[in-house]
Amino acid sequence: MFSHRLHDTILSFIGGGNMATALIQGLVRSGLKGSNIRVSEPDSVRSKKLHEEFGVVLEPDNATAARDGHLVVVAVKPGIVPRVLGEMALHLGKETLIVSIAAGVSIDRIRASLPQGQPVIRAMPNTPALVGEGVTVLCPGPDVTGPQMALGEALLGTVGGVRTVGDESLMDGITALSGSGPAYLYLIMEALSDAGVACGLPRDLASWLAVHTVKGSAALVQESGQHPGVLKYQVTSPGGTTIAALQVLEEAGIRGTLMRAVAAAWRRSRELSQ
Repeated sequence: MFSHRLHDTILSFIGGGNMATALIQGLVRSGLKGSNIRVSEPDSVRSKKLHEEFGVVLEPDNATAARDGHLVVVAVKPGIVPRVLGEMALHLGKETLIVSIAAGVSIDRIRASLPQGQPVIRAMPNTPALVGEGVTVLCPGPDVTGPQMALGEALLGTVGGVRTVGDESLMDGITALSGSGPAYLYLIMEALSDAGVACGLPRDLASWLAVHTVKGSAALVQESGQHPGVLKYQVTSPGGTTIAALQVLEEAGIRGTLMRAVAAAWRRSRELSQ
């Protein structure tokens, strides 16, 4: 029987980059022993660091990692996914769950390199997972059972919020909005910090204000349940400073610019998934 209990599972990571490290950190934080985690990572410095920090078991190659794991996380660059899957294919148990966090790689492309009937979940996390504040959307393939889905949700739930969709075509939009989204906000925070410096503020104070203003505003939207537009109206006094700034932003077309940026990321994600 396939165990849906995360702490009873041997997890293998193919790749040990930033997102894999975030997941491993979240798993260990949640109570999973490092000895339950296997990692195949060609960079010896990176793999040594994972072993020293989290006590993971280092595997000599992808095939061995695939053989040993009940769940295998594919955390490599999209361009090498077919090769990596090919190295794993003959060493997987028939119930071994594959969770791919490779951006733009469709479930069909993953399944094409694996034995027929292999359960596959496609996942789109984002980089705030590194501090336990990520959001991940999962999309199950046709061979995934309920307990396997619960295991995938438990895995990604260690690094933030998790949602599931049944329509894989949504994944390109999810990639464009939340996968790439942190970069948009970093750019906005950087611009706000620069604006503060232009107004005479010290850089450290300007950066602190920019970061915490974005963080607090997001928390207020989440906690209040109010539409962002309503909260915007509440801080916009007639003839005040905020409406003067908003007029400049609207005249510059900030809404349309952001929408076009997300649309460009969506189109690129679709191109990559072909």
